[in-house]
Amino acid sequence: MSANKETVMKYIDGFNKNDHDQILSCLTDDIEWTVFGHFHLVGKEAYDNEIDGQEFAGPPVLKVVRMVEENDVLMAELSGEVPRPDGEVMRMVVGEVFVMRDAKIAERRAFLVELKENEYK
Repeated sequence: MSANKETVMKYIDGFNKNDHDQILSCLTDDIEWTVFGHFHLVGKEAYDNEIDGQEFAGPPVLKVVRMVEENDVLMAELSGEVPRPDGEVMRMVVGEVFVMRDAKIAERRAFLVELKENEYK
């Protein structure tokens, strides 16, 4: 497994455990995070403040479906669930683009789709 893939796997593991230190250790200081349709932020402090997510009541459970890599760009297909404050569980699929620099995540671009009926809708 490449160093870039190892970093992304460590990052996802950190997210699943809500381990801020582990997550932040995978990022460059000038990290950019975009979740299309929701937000864009820059920098580790802003990133740290958004990890827990205001819409959620706990860490997600994310699973890597597949990952492909070319040079310093990884694309990952993820599936997951995350609890909401009202007790409901949001199911989702996520397409992620990770732009890497020196085996750290310099940019994360997420395309998130909430699933309400089945595995695709």
